[in-house]
Amino acid sequence: MEIVTESEIAARLRSLPGAEPRFVVSGNYATPWSLVGLADETLERCRAFILNPQLGWPIREGFITETPFVGPGARNDPNLDYLPMRLSLTPRLFASLRRPDAVLIQTSVPRDGKVSLGIEVNIIPAAIEEVRRRGGLVFAQMNSRMPYTRGDAEIPIDWIDFAIEVEGTLPSPEPRELDEAAQAIGEAVGHLAMDGGTLQMGIGQLPDAAVAHMLDKRDMAVWSEMVSDGVLHLERAGTLRDSEPIVTSFLFGTPELYEWADGNERLLMRRTEVVNSPSRIATHPAMLSINTALEVDLFDQANASFVRGRIYSGFGGQPDFVIGALHSPGGHAVLALRSWHDKSATSKIVPVLRDPACSFQHSMIVTEQGVAAMFGRSQHAQAHQLIERTAHPNARPMLREAAGRLGLLRPTDLH
Repeated sequence: MEIVTESEIAARLRSLPGAEPRFVVSGNYATPWSLVGLADETLERCRAFILNPQLGWPIREGFITETPFVGPGARNDPNLDYLPMRLSLTPRLFASLRRPDAVLIQTSVPRDGKVSLGIEVNIIPAAIEEVRRRGGLVFAQMNSRMPYTRGDAEIPIDWIDFAIEVEGTLPSPEPRELDEAAQAIGEAVGHLAMDGGTLQMGIGQLPDAAVAHMLDKRDMAVWSEMVSDGVLHLERAGTLRDSEPIVTSFLFGTPELYEWADGNERLLMRRTEVVNSPSRIATHPAMLSINTALEVDLFDQANASFVRGRIYSGFGGQPDFVIGALHSPGGHAVLALRSWHDKSATSKIVPVLRDPACSFQHSMIVTEQGVAAMFGRSQHAQAHQLIERTAHPNARPMLREAAGRLGLLRPTDLH
């Protein structure tokens, strides 16, 4: 690894091959903004592969963002190249259809000949391995405030070609106060957790709300694509078993969470193709997978990706964990969402999805109205449960009428 100036980084970026060199970038809250800025200023045309780009991400002609999970920084990008695919399969792209010429990462400062990817492992190890195999370049933005996490996060310093030193505070999601609906949903989901079970949580306020109602559980484990402050609360409450590490692929939380993660042997960072593997997820007992969606239809199809026909996020790890949890002994794949969207005054339980589905065949759908059991029920029973137990009262007449038109309501077969 050679520590260089920003002008030297720019020169190396200009040397990347092809008219549209492709680089993979650390996403979420580990984005190496200085390196991204240099690439934006230096390269007239390029392709940047990233997960969940945050606000401030470049949007311009010639800067093409490739992603299977769209973040707030790219939702209005007319040049966005959205890739609809499961997160567990994404690393395969680097050796096939989306071969990178470089990787841009944010890391910790070196310890014992290594640096750490810190709060964002995800797809980066696979990208680094492929770039090194192809003779490409690995650029690092080293930050003394990046926590040193272990496992697949650790990288030998000789895997990095060029580095700059940029100290800065890591961003965190904006805190949101839980309203009555979130509290009700969290309580209902929290009751589904079992002593000795395993937990996965997706991004969002509702999975976090559920964790607050699990603090009395014991001997639980965490195998989750993402870890937020809720897991820190479980750890401090004595909910988690000491004999197993907390396994995740990225952190999404407060500075307190990042401080707790630094050098913590309880935390094991693993790469996407390990954490999100449905077969590995299925080996964990009583896996409780908690995800959310933008809307669910009467056929138990969930849309977590599109808003009014425009891409909003993506599959992410939801289908991976839904499948894995359903195959786990005693496992449940739970989808939690509010029943009603206040701003548009519309139901989030809809007759039929207009946008593509990202998951289906869940164990249960939970809203602030109640819990609808899906697994093993007939399509008539599923529709009945969704309408009568999870839909907002204002939406039920419309949904009953739609269910009748769709042939989904048959009173003699509601089980």
